[in-house]
Amino acid sequence: MRPEKRSFSIQGHRTSISLESAFWIALKDAAAEDGLTVAGLINAIDKERGNAGLSSAVRVWLLKRLQIRAANATARKSAE
Repeated sequence: MRPEKRSFSIQGHRTSISLESAFWIALKDAAAEDGLTVAGLINAIDKERGNAGLSSAVRVWLLKRLQIRAANATARKSAE
């Protein structure tokens, strides 16, 4: 599966990121759940990424989101 490259304006400058289609789908879903556009969510991730590349930061952000959801689901099951 080849990465798909898309361009965005972030903090007044154009940038592009390359992600596999599964990550683009997850990013779109996360943005919708959070009431943001994809560009808005990428902008938020960009502000928190430190020295990491933006594509890598997006992948790691999505992974952490899934890990938190899995941990919360496990905690809810344990509480039942």
